Amino acid sequence: MSATVVVGTGPVSIADVVAVARHGAGVRLSADALAAISKGRAVVDELAADTAPHYGISTGFGALATLSIPAERRRDLQRSLVRSHAASTGPEVEREVVRALMLLRLSTLATGHTGVRPETASAYAAMLDAGLTPVVREYGSLGCSGDLAPLAHCALVLMGEGEVRDATGALVTQPRGVYTLTEKEGLALINGTDGMLGMLALALHDLANLLDTADVAAAMSVESLLGTDAVFAADLQGLRPHPGQAVSAANIRAVLHGSGIMASHQTPECTRVQDAYSLRCAPQVHGAARDTVAHARDVAERELASAIDNPVITDDGRVESNGNFHGAPVGYVLDFLAIAVADVASMSERRTDRFLDVARSNGLPPFLAHDPGVDSGLMIAQYTAAGLVSELKRLAVPASVDSIPSSAMQEDHVSMGWHAARKLRRAIDGLTRVLGIEVLTAARAMDLRAPLQPSPVTGAVRDLLRARGIPGPGPDTYLSPHLETAAEAVRDGDVAAHLGARP
Repeated sequence: MSATVVVGTGPVSIADVVAVARHGAGVRLSADALAAISKGRAVVDELAADTAPHYGISTGFGALATLSIPAERRRDLQRSLVRSHAASTGPEVEREVVRALMLLRLSTLATGHTGVRPETASAYAAMLDAGLTPVVREYGSLGCSGDLAPLAHCALVLMGEGEVRDATGALVTQPRGVYTLTEKEGLALINGTDGMLGMLALALHDLANLLDTADVAAAMSVESLLGTDAVFAADLQGLRPHPGQAVSAANIRAVLHGSGIMASHQTPECTRVQDAYSLRCAPQVHGAARDTVAHARDVAERELASAIDNPVITDDGRVESNGNFHGAPVGYVLDFLAIAVADVASMSERRTDRFLDVARSNGLPPFLAHDPGVDSGLMIAQYTAAGLVSELKRLAVPASVDSIPSSAMQEDHVSMGWHAARKLRRAIDGLTRVLGIEVLTAARAMDLRAPLQPSPVTGAVRDLLRARGIPGPGPDTYLSPHLETAAEAVRDGDVAAHLGARP
């Protein structure tokens, strides 16, 4: 991973967003970006000298767009815009989210379509490169005109105001008035979908890992519950040719390959006709989630290639108002992903529950307890998974179907994309924990199947958990730390890393 992401006139990638937001990569503007910014600024400078009013340059904003602002008051206009719009409240937003939205705003500035000065874009890049992270709070964005309040907090710090944390996370004090914004610049710094898009990019990165993990977890459950892998055959899956389904089924087949546990009951004496849906239909559900992620990635990549501002400087030098700041395209897929996350977690919890019920576990002890009655085993771990899944179902309720008018009815339909992104982040954390509980449970059941041997992949995942201090079968222990460890093994990709080659 490069230590520096170069922002040019073209789009940054999802990998670039993750590098800067999560891993602290540095940032600089390319020479072509600086040239494009200069070209766009020349248009603004020309219009600023015009006696006719031009929105965003010599007028007020939103419902005040009909008011003309004299030249001597325009710097006050930009400063007042940023100050008034930096109106978020509530808990602080995560550092990685703020860095993501700053990188994406810089990427739009670099296109030359916003009309900022090169020195303004360079100062913004330098703030990001230095690891300075403005304090942005949870509530304030309606997703139209983009993420105004979160972005305004970042612009406020550029002006030497507001709250900011350094690379260590400590609050620092800047000299006030260190940078003065001129015509159009305040508007250009706050008018975009960068917050919701940044969270979408991070979510897509996380879901690539989590859906691989879900396939591994499902395979571990099929194996340790003495299920059949016949239903995952490629020819059967090909009868319903969804691409995500094919990938998930192939993953499950690969994970189960070489399993002594599976081989032990593939005999004529085995009379079971078919497994429960949570085992048999895992590729269909996981695959549908994969296809949803693929669609969301397409939307994200188009958005990453966009220049979101209002008004914009066109290639032929016009300054035009537009509605491209509306967050609907991003908000929809954020909500769609939250639905998929909830369903994958719901199926995982059902597999976990099957391990604990003697009527459905195919010979395992009640709750996988060492001494049932004295020991409760993993009884309450399933409660925890169930509580998480219930929360995920509530988080799956779409935010983007809501709208609330603002700005004296000028902004009479808003996307709520920021809210869709915030709940998706919570949902992804919940899925991580639910999958961790399933993997932990399946690993204990696997040990209880001894002397039967698991597959090389599932055995390696079990060994990973043991190496991290999660014990195998035995008397009850303090369980909460083990659930946290399992969740961390899922989150950091160590479980999915055992998947091996994919088709």
